[in-house]
Amino acid sequence: MSQVNTQQMGRMVAAGNKEDLGRAVDILARLEALHIIDYDGSEDGFSLGSPEEGSEVVGRELVKARAAASVVEASGPTRPVPSGPVRDSLGGDLPSKIDQVLLDSSRIDDLENEISSLMEEEEALSQISPLGIDLELLGGYKTITSFVGTVENIAEAREAVGSGLIIEGKTGKSGLIAAFVRNQESGQTSSKLERVGFETIQIPEGEGSATDRLSEVRKAKGTLEGEKYDLEKRIEDWSKSNGEMLLCGLEVLERDHDVLTAPVRIAVSEHAFVIDGWVAMGRSEEVQRALKDICLFTEVTPFEMEAGGGGHGHTDQHHSQKMPPIAFQERNSSRPMELLTDAVGRPAYGRIDPTVFMFITYPIFFGIMLGDMAYGLVTMGLGAFLMRKSGTNEMLKLGGKFLMYIGFGTVVFGYLYAEFAGWEIFPHYGSNPAVALQMFYPDIAEGTYHAWSASLPLGIELAFPFHRVVMVDSQGNLEHLILLTIYLGVIHVFLGLVIGFRDIMLFGNGHGGFGFVCAFFEKGAWMILLVGGFMFAYGFIGPADWMMEPGAAIAVVATVMLMWTLYKYHGVPFPINIGLAPIEAVGMMPTVISYVRLFAVGVVGVKIAETGNSMLFDEISFDEPLMAIVLILGWLAVQFFAWGLGVFSPNIHAARLHFVEWMRQYYDSSGEAFNPFGLRTQYVEVD
Repeated sequence: MSQVNTQQMGRMVAAGNKEDLGRAVDILARLEALHIIDYDGSEDGFSLGSPEEGSEVVGRELVKARAAASVVEASGPTRPVPSGPVRDSLGGDLPSKIDQVLLDSSRIDDLENEISSLMEEEEALSQISPLGIDLELLGGYKTITSFVGTVENIAEAREAVGSGLIIEGKTGKSGLIAAFVRNQESGQTSSKLERVGFETIQIPEGEGSATDRLSEVRKAKGTLEGEKYDLEKRIEDWSKSNGEMLLCGLEVLERDHDVLTAPVRIAVSEHAFVIDGWVAMGRSEEVQRALKDICLFTEVTPFEMEAGGGGHGHTDQHHSQKMPPIAFQERNSSRPMELLTDAVGRPAYGRIDPTVFMFITYPIFFGIMLGDMAYGLVTMGLGAFLMRKSGTNEMLKLGGKFLMYIGFGTVVFGYLYAEFAGWEIFPHYGSNPAVALQMFYPDIAEGTYHAWSASLPLGIELAFPFHRVVMVDSQGNLEHLILLTIYLGVIHVFLGLVIGFRDIMLFGNGHGGFGFVCAFFEKGAWMILLVGGFMFAYGFIGPADWMMEPGAAIAVVATVMLMWTLYKYHGVPFPINIGLAPIEAVGMMPTVISYVRLFAVGVVGVKIAETGNSMLFDEISFDEPLMAIVLILGWLAVQFFAWGLGVFSPNIHAARLHFVEWMRQYYDSSGEAFNPFGLRTQYVEVD
């Protein structure tokens, strides 16, 4: 099947004797090919299966291993290891080691609580100890109310206490008082103290000298902190010696637990079992052959979409059809772009998979924006570093490949733009370090700015090198780039509409409509509008003013078609369509203009780097070594900032152009990810 489609799926049903269920589950786990549909208990005579013997023991060990993994900082092996030694460790001393590290972790939690409590007491004691009063004398009287706390001005506090007893001290920059008044005067005294900024200090429990108690608390806290440090060091040492085996053991336990508890997802009767699920048709024969000796019956029925039933239904529930999960095609080069597709959601079954398209267009869009050879090489270097350090982490490896792709696109456009680290390789004036790279370009005649240039229809101007920023003597290409980005937007959006036309014609629009006529009104009307709007705009601002009137007429016809589309296929009352269709039609213009960001984002990045070059690098003089070092460090900081911004911002805008402007024309992200049951391998090989 083509790479622009997801894999064809089939519904598999397998049945056999109940005593063979465990063997069937084990085979399916090793195949990793069946997306099991959990039994819902709707069939008479069938119920959910029971976990296999030993699942409770494995479950308990799994909980402990997960808890230990959350405590320690461990990393797995860089490549899968044999399962034998891992199982030997699980059956040997690893469980006792896990118990010990969990005990140490629990003790650390207790110590942290105790230390926190002592710290609170220490803070209070350190505040009241300057008063020189025993703790039991600071409160607890029947006829006297005490106020212990800090004030900004002791003289004002003394006046607020009046005839009561006040003992003064100092803590930090604040005054410290302990005031004692009769109970009947407590309310009035409290109000007066509050007005002079009195803040209460919580009196710790205990007896005797606050200073002596403070010394005891600090000593106890030091002892507990020492014990905590020793335990943390022991856990750190444990992680170094056992962390890798812990992650391997955790993976094996998770596999075993999944297999042992899988029967609870399957329908069983007194003597038989029935497994129901989805399988990619490319592997259906393999799965059936593997189950032939275990199951009495296996059948795979290729999924056939009903005409008009490939949507989400909305109010037309009659047309809604239960869709299979979505499995991407087996890919190599374009697989990193699946990260982008999954970020939006997998396409509905039968619809076009945008992954391969983005494999081409995403690096191009990114390269157009960043377009600097130096930054492209740094991005590729980061991608290569992540790939080398990824080990068994598949996500990190795909992320590294993704950076390699967008970095390569940046290098290519950096070469076309003749830019390196914000410098022009062919400067319009002066000189810079990047001119040494002219050796990689064809000769350019003196007094000219391009080795090659061409004027094409519709005002398209191409040149090499393509000077996108600086303009001298009308030789820059900035205006040409703006026009090219708009044209690129028209082509990209039109491609999305073509894909949408195909999907609706074959699988429907999600509202029960399908076929050529439905597709013509749903997407063809937008194509006509895009063509008409382009002709009108080009005729208005370009030399071909004869295009204006035909373009306007085509756009009006397309708008009328949109009115009918909204009424016929979306159920919008026709009077509303008269106003709604023109509003939606006008919305096509900002969609296309949005692609101008391909030029604007890149120009901003170039100017940041260019400013750093002119203000810092050009001022470097080794006659003043210290200042030269400062300028070099400053220049490097600007370059890394420009690169970081260049990687971050163009990714956001490239993603927006794909996810919003392009996919909006056709994409249905309602697909459920294909999640086959099986023994996934990251750290440990399958037995």
